[in-house]
Amino acid sequence: MSSTPPPSGASRSAAVVDAEIRALLQATGGWLWGPTRERYEALRDEWVGAVREEVTAAA
Repeated sequence: MSSTPPPSGASRSAAVVDAEIRALLQATGGWLWGPTRERYEALRDEWVGAVREEVTAAA
């Protein structure tokens, strides 16, 4: 599991980010505290951006 965001301009697909979110939740048993919570929130924001890009590209 990567702990660093992708370089600027190199976005990952929503499916890839979703898989990382699921792995994080499974590894923590669903408990998100401190740095783990911050990582989840960063991944969530990245996922939202990826979904928007994919929807825009499809339109």
